[in-house]
Amino acid sequence: MKLDKYDFLAKHRLAAQDLESCALDWNVLEAIYFDFIDYAATYQTQAEFIASTLRTHPQIHSVKSRIKEPDRLLEKIIRKTPQRQLTRAADFQFTLENYKDEITDLIGIRIIHLFKEDWEEIHNFITATWHVMEITANVRDGDDTTRFEELSIKLHSRKSGYRSVHYLIEFFPTNQRVIAEIQVRTIFEEGYGEIDHQLRYCHKEIPEILASNLLLFNRIAGSSDEMASFIHLLNKNLIEIQDQYDAVLQKKDAEIRRLSDLLQQK
Repeated sequence: MKLDKYDFLAKHRLAAQDLESCALDWNVLEAIYFDFIDYAATYQTQAEFIASTLRTHPQIHSVKSRIKEPDRLLEKIIRKTPQRQLTRAADFQFTLENYKDEITDLIGIRIIHLFKEDWEEIHNFITATWHVMEITANVRDGDDTTRFEELSIKLHSRKSGYRSVHYLIEFFPTNQRVIAEIQVRTIFEEGYGEIDHQLRYCHKEIPEILASNLLLFNRIAGSSDEMASFIHLLNKNLIEIQDQYDAVLQKKDAEIRRLSDLLQQK
């Protein structure tokens, strides 16, 4: 099988110069493409194992798992190569031997939780279950980052308002190391993130009118998170008050029965 170079470039709005400027070899890219397809079933099994482990945690609302599409893998390699050549070495290249270590989201897991305050329990579960290589909290300017800083979590401020905590984990289901990315976010952050991603995928540069309305939507999503947390706290307080009230009633009922028994004995 062959992967048509020019069809691929056209589909992903790339040009031959994008390969030439970084000395990318199409034959190597094609080999990586088909190698990853060969590993797809194995990666899918590993993704499902991670997801099923996470689903055991009571604070997690839902878990999604996926493996990277081969096309998106090649697109990412082409996009990331110039950056790696700037930060690593001028002759850096992704190869058949190193791409599984260099591309850290071949397996992607997304955790959705309902209330922002549930994040830390989920964080503790992840760090206790796997070896965590890196944690990044994506935040917006003005967010309270105190707890992230106390836990020495790296912060990444996003102008887009994207919020999510990302974990890179590694484990050894066989003698080959597997790296996966786990994203943790609230249900409101998920809604915003999905809409933002879809719009950015449709445009090379988001039109100003869309960008401004996205930021408004981001503020609404943030306010919704705060409102959900307030409702959650209010509900807990009401339950505690009801429990205290029920305990007082039970105590009074017990006292009435005791006094009634004493009167009957007389």
